[in-house]
Amino acid sequence: MNGKLKLQNWDFDYAGCATDLLFKNFVTSQKGLTDSEAGNRLEQYGHNEPAKRKKRTILFEILSKFINPLVIVLLIIAGFSLFFGEKISAVLVIVMAFISVFLSFIQEHRASKEAEKLNEMVRTTATVYRNGKPKELNIRDIVPGDIVDLFAGDMIPADLRIISCKDLFINQSSLTGESFPVEKISEVVASAKRSPTELINIAFMGSSVVSGTGLGVVIKTGLFTQFGEISRKLATITVASSFDKGIHKFTWLMIRFMVVLVLLIFGINAFNKGNIIEAFLFALSVAVGLTPEMLPMLVAINLSKGAIAMSKKDVIIKRLNAIQNFGAMDVLCTDKTGTLTLDKIMLEKHCDVVRKEDDDVLRFAFINSFYQTGLKNILDRAILKHEKLVVKQYKKIDEVPFDFSRKLMSVVIENDNQHRIIVKGAPEEVYKRCSSFELDGDVLEMDAGNLLLLELKNEYNNLSAEGFRVLAIAYKDFDQPKDKYTKDDEQGLILKGYIAFLDPPKPSAKKTIETLKSLGIDFKVLTGDNDLVTKKICDEVGLDVQGFATGEEVEKASDTELRELVKMTTVFARLSPLQKERVIHALHDNNHIVGYLGDGINDAPALKSADVGISVNNAVDIAKETADIILLKKNLLVLVDGVIEGRKTFGNILKYIKMGASSNFGNMFSMMGASLFLPFLPMLPIQILLNNLLYDISQIAIPSDEVDKEYLIKSRPWNIGYIKKFMLFIGPVSSIFDFTTFAVLWFIFHARQPLFNTGWFLESLCTQTLVIHIIRTGKIPFIESKPSQFLMFTSIYIVTIGIILPFLPIGKYFGFVQPPPLYFLVLFVIVAVYLFAVQFVKSWFIKRYGYE
Repeated sequence: MNGKLKLQNWDFDYAGCATDLLFKNFVTSQKGLTDSEAGNRLEQYGHNEPAKRKKRTILFEILSKFINPLVIVLLIIAGFSLFFGEKISAVLVIVMAFISVFLSFIQEHRASKEAEKLNEMVRTTATVYRNGKPKELNIRDIVPGDIVDLFAGDMIPADLRIISCKDLFINQSSLTGESFPVEKISEVVASAKRSPTELINIAFMGSSVVSGTGLGVVIKTGLFTQFGEISRKLATITVASSFDKGIHKFTWLMIRFMVVLVLLIFGINAFNKGNIIEAFLFALSVAVGLTPEMLPMLVAINLSKGAIAMSKKDVIIKRLNAIQNFGAMDVLCTDKTGTLTLDKIMLEKHCDVVRKEDDDVLRFAFINSFYQTGLKNILDRAILKHEKLVVKQYKKIDEVPFDFSRKLMSVVIENDNQHRIIVKGAPEEVYKRCSSFELDGDVLEMDAGNLLLLELKNEYNNLSAEGFRVLAIAYKDFDQPKDKYTKDDEQGLILKGYIAFLDPPKPSAKKTIETLKSLGIDFKVLTGDNDLVTKKICDEVGLDVQGFATGEEVEKASDTELRELVKMTTVFARLSPLQKERVIHALHDNNHIVGYLGDGINDAPALKSADVGISVNNAVDIAKETADIILLKKNLLVLVDGVIEGRKTFGNILKYIKMGASSNFGNMFSMMGASLFLPFLPMLPIQILLNNLLYDISQIAIPSDEVDKEYLIKSRPWNIGYIKKFMLFIGPVSSIFDFTTFAVLWFIFHARQPLFNTGWFLESLCTQTLVIHIIRTGKIPFIESKPSQFLMFTSIYIVTIGIILPFLPIGKYFGFVQPPPLYFLVLFVIVAVYLFAVQFVKSWFIKRYGYE
């Protein structure tokens, strides 16, 4: 294989060799390849496509949802229940598992389908010479050695060496992060000690032609392009987000508790009561009781609700767990070009030589851009977007086109029977041709050796230091009109002033940064653009820059040094894609939940590495494919909405986790205690499953619940240690009241098994169902936080069903009997005191450990 790929490597100096040598190496010519030769190369090198993840079939997507520890535990329990003839129990457990799996699958499948519709950026054809004639060819069929014609608006279909061009400007911001288009040339360029993206006679796949024309030889295709190398790496990477890790840790925490307690309860009942089968079925029911089997379903419902809410704000959630990561992130990193900025070059200043606004400078620049006949580049178009100035009174006489060596262009007009040449170009080149300058209407001489010229250059340097792309405007009047003008006439000019361009920030950027800061999220800029432009944009959006670092510093830093660097640095400039990725990893090492917002090829590795990758609708394909979230509108304020929605989602998920973990742990602790002292089972296996099912149904309303505003003001990462403490402190409270219920039933009502089972079933169901109203809020007292109407309804509805169940004919099938009326008064007192006790313990717990 390596022999076949000898053309597609950087060992050969593509940038530094002459055209004839390039043709010889690729066995091609300016007329292009023949169809037969192209066919052979297509077979040898493969299609010109970046790497993509293999699409999974719907069946595979569904089956992958079953690979979840909680779902697997439920299915194992269902299997044992079927084996021992407990069909109703098995059906109940299987239904819970399948509802969870299919809810999660349906939402994620729908989101991925919507995201696929967004991939519309890359053109499907390019103009390629075959058999000596130009033809439109599918990009995927391009091979090394093809000759490609380039025009304004074209996507670069592969990595090309430019062999001829005119005024060719290419936007490669998606690769490098640079705001301004890069001019490409066809001359030989020394490639030593240069990164590939710094070679100005090479055009890269995924970039686009802004203006001009060109002809290029395809030197690399598919996976061997700069674009392809990044895509190949991403296609093999799978990154577990903080949400995935948190769910995984909690799941295994509960499974460990379940295994220990279930084995203890099985052993106690088998030893005390002598019926191993009954003890085993009881232990299986206890396992279901301790398993938060509704967690996958409630997580899916919560995340789906968040995704639906965000879709109404034109935000597509490709991966559901990104919603929670959105809310948990405490650092948001962003590219600059196209994310913080409009990705649209605008004329920001037109000023005289001392940087005072001057409309005449704008008029001169407008005349120059208006009358030139060459292809108008992005800067010309920015000038011409200004209000149409009155220029029809001027007659165009001639022009001197732009060329790379002069770095300027001129037009000659007639005004009042006098010819005037107006020059626009790079300031350092214009200075060489000026003998004087204009200030407040006066023309003053300047000497190349005096301080005045240095002061003029300082004004230009100051503009550049503020991050502007600067062009100088100069002119000269001719007393003796000529028929034809050349570059030799660009001497003895009068410096008129400067025009300055900038890719301005999005109007919503400043407010977004301020709001995210108020929500406890640090904002960092990771860009491939230069430091001057980056500093200017950061200043305009009001970002408080605590530290500044470049890609060179990141490259030199060890992993340990980088972890320290990211702590005190707000802005990173001139970063390569892999350096951005290193910064993300360093933030992870410092225990941050990291989001990344980017839209270019150079952002793809960082998007992949972040806990939540965010891109925009007009991003390159690889960025959209890698991202977890896609913004359909350019308004950055939807980021704030996403953070709030993420925190609401996580808050509601934690309500179920804290309540389920603590209540289930308390119940199982009670089961173990009852098994030690009672001569019969404290609750029948079918009753445990019914209790669990009714309680779980009451919790389906949690996703509709409101979240306290106080909870939303800071990020909430997973804290398994906190959940474990909550379970160990709150859980035993329910056990105390369970034991109180046991005592009342045994000593006061002298209950035998049917009444005992019924009495504890009612107390357990009421306490578990109603305690959510205390656990759901950090407010003291809990009544200050109003639950959703749906949650109120399900709580009352389930408690009512539980209370009337023993009085219904169906009750006898579950082993229930009718309790005496006095028991309901006792039940009311026990439940009320229990809720007050939980409120008291929760208040103490929050004061000591805080509220997560």
